[in-house]
Amino acid sequence: MTSLPGGSDQGGSTAGRRVLVCARCGTPADDPQPATWTCSVENGVRQYFCDACSRENLRAIEGRLDSGWW
Repeated sequence: MTSLPGGSDQGGSTAGRRVLVCARCGTPADDPQPATWTCSVENGVRQYFCDACSRENLRAIEGRLDSGWW
């Protein structure tokens, strides 16, 4: 997973970290960098989707990928 904007993957203060929220359903992440969430860049904006929303919309997500990715 990539870093949050303006952030770093290398430690730092937890007080300054932003909580990820699913762009579809609004569920907050339990972990600062959840491995099961999906990150998408749409119109230059990074959006995160929880594992439940990612699973529910997997066909639509894969449908946007070039065949070389799957």
